[in-house]
Amino acid sequence: MEFRTIVDIPVSSWKIKPAHRLLFVGSCFAGNIGRRFAEERFRVQVNPSGVMYNPVSVQHEIVRLTADEAQPPSDVVFITLGTNHVYVLNETGEIVDNCNKRPQHLFTERELTVDECVEALRLAVDDLLQRNACVHVVMTVSPIRYRKYGYHESQLSKATLLLAVDKLCKLPIYKKVVDYFPAYELVCDELRDYRFYDTDMLHPSEQAVEYIWEQFAETYFHADVFTMMREWKPIKEALQHRPFNPESEDYQAFMALTKEKLQAFMKKWKGINSPT
Repeated sequence: MEFRTIVDIPVSSWKIKPAHRLLFVGSCFAGNIGRRFAEERFRVQVNPSGVMYNPVSVQHEIVRLTADEAQPPSDVVFITLGTNHVYVLNETGEIVDNCNKRPQHLFTERELTVDECVEALRLAVDDLLQRNACVHVVMTVSPIRYRKYGYHESQLSKATLLLAVDKLCKLPIYKKVVDYFPAYELVCDELRDYRFYDTDMLHPSEQAVEYIWEQFAETYFHADVFTMMREWKPIKEALQHRPFNPESEDYQAFMALTKEKLQAFMKKWKGINSPT
């Protein structure tokens, strides 16, 4: 008997390699996954200007990043959408990324349509392609519900985002560029139990994030990445070790050996982030 619904995820035709540059933009869920990549020594940027929840704000962030010639182009961009709700500055009619604690009466809240979401995401992908014609974009919808909208309204917002991403992925010009990764479905279907949620009963628990990480790895990681992570694990654990007596000869010898292993590891896996 099956006691849970398994989400079938097709294996990707392209793979993430150890030295790839990765960009994570979007909701706090993108931050959670991005930090997991950073722990494994990937070269990552995670929400450089802060959390971005809606497609237009994500597009604004991509414009800023791609316009900065000092920034090397990303190989893989991970976009997580949280909501289709936006805030419009009444004075200019502009959708803002952050209200910066200004009075609420200065703004009008509204909801983006499916087509407006698609257009914002299309512009973001086109900007990324201009910087790197070989970029891959992974779209996800955050599984975190918005209690302040009401749960029905939150589901409508997620549905709008899901429809928009599906429409974008089906555009012929993005067939080999944009993928959808079902993080939303993994949490809402496979992990539909409160033990997989944090104490607020809205955010995924660490265990849930780790499960999503494992599913993402199986879908997108090159074999070299698994090898790199296996070799990095004992070094990471050694570097995190906190001795009772750091001045002891045994600990000094242990750290000298660890540093030798680290140097050999960094020499083998050129292009990854060096531990600070």
